[in-house]
Amino acid sequence: MTVATTVILVAMEEEAAPFLALASEVSEPVLIGRAAHQGIVLGGSMHVLVRTGIGMVNGAAAAEGALARYGADVALVSAGSAGGLAPDVSVGDVIVSSSLVNVAADARAFGYALGQTPGMPEAYAGDASLVDAAVAAGARDGAIGSGEKFVVADVALQMRDDFPNLLAVDMESAAIAQVAFNHGVPFVSVRGVSDLCAPDGTEFLTHVDDAAERSARVVAGMLTR
Repeated sequence: MTVATTVILVAMEEEAAPFLALASEVSEPVLIGRAAHQGIVLGGSMHVLVRTGIGMVNGAAAAEGALARYGADVALVSAGSAGGLAPDVSVGDVIVSSSLVNVAADARAFGYALGQTPGMPEAYAGDASLVDAAVAAGARDGAIGSGEKFVVADVALQMRDDFPNLLAVDMESAAIAQVAFNHGVPFVSVRGVSDLCAPDGTEFLTHVDDAAERSARVVAGMLTR
């Protein structure tokens, strides 16, 4: 295997599995902290698959560890599942982030926008070439939000009022986007919609495998472009 070109970050084993199935070569996992790193070959190119663990802190820590290990010449891609938030989003859709916002950030008392961490932009723009390649591979582009809450129906109602432009929400991507912004590396999130923010986690558990597979196929198609 040669030098990696992209680091693909997923939170769970269910989200890693379709990438491992698509890969023509897979290395043994290496732990950096609690994040598991595996080299994978997709379409003849070497990439690194990182299973980060769930949540913003795990996502950010794994992204920092990956950049320290592989250098700042790689792109970061957040992949896996997400909850659909917009009315016209359906289970099975794949969303690529034209922008990303931290839905938990609220420093409006100091003049910042809702979702803006002080010192950071109001939203993190997805890398334009990666967004275009993901759209060509079957994704829909739009805004994604991230926070520490698993978004069920009551949380979604408030979130739709606070962030009416969001198509989907996950628990890692905005944190990884902030790391990418701080290091000046390309970043995009490609998430398959597993649920529509139902009253509990049943819909997510039913569809997470399918959503992860769709995300992985779009990411693989994006990287070949």
